[in-house]
Amino acid sequence: MHILVTNDDGIASPALMQLKQQLTPFGRVTIIAPDRNQSATSQALTLHRPLRIHALGEDVYSVDGTPTDCVLVAFHGKMVERPDLVVSGINHGPNMGEDVFYSGTVAAAIEGALQGVPAIAASLVTRQASDFAEPAMLVARLLRQVLSQGMPERMLLNVNFPFRAMADLAGVELTRLGTRVYEDTLVKKVDPRGREYYWIGGEDPIWRPEPGTDYHAVHSGHVSVTPMHLNLTDHASITTMASWALSL
Repeated sequence: MHILVTNDDGIASPALMQLKQQLTPFGRVTIIAPDRNQSATSQALTLHRPLRIHALGEDVYSVDGTPTDCVLVAFHGKMVERPDLVVSGINHGPNMGEDVFYSGTVAAAIEGALQGVPAIAASLVTRQASDFAEPAMLVARLLRQVLSQGMPERMLLNVNFPFRAMADLAGVELTRLGTRVYEDTLVKKVDPRGREYYWIGGEDPIWRPEPGTDYHAVHSGHVSVTPMHLNLTDHASITTMASWALSL
């Protein structure tokens, strides 16, 4: 088996090597990651300039692009054999609820699923310093179970680990995406010369603590595993809207 490991935190993230160490028993592990932090890039592709790829060691490469670029390089760059599995992460910070639409970590896993292989996005729910050793061990344990069961096509797993020791985890919970409310999403400031500027991102999000959601699971000490599929079509609404008799 050939496993691609990537992320959106950049090639310098210690989580990459921790994952490589833990996943090597499954087969060959290749790291292809952005050369710098690419958080919140979602499914962005680099289309208006060439990509530069640098070999940093055996099966370790950096790309001056997005996480999605990295996955495409792995599958179509003719540098490595085609991956059989994509593991994206371990992200330094949560990827829950609607944030999956912005996340570069989740986007890389989505691209893996689009390329036709099983994919897992993994995140550690903290901004504090961490060596990622135990979360990487947990990814390996989950992966072994996933591989034994198999995954449907065009599906990925979004996994969020609570920031606590393995011995203190309450278990694993299958969840749905939660809902969060951001306040002060766009923050207006004034520079020393009196000119206005803006920062995207304000206070930490407020989550709705609904049972069954990824946030509720992580908050209660569980590892959250959310199955996600790539078909966003609301099939029920197609039936409902048929009565609208839309026309031009």
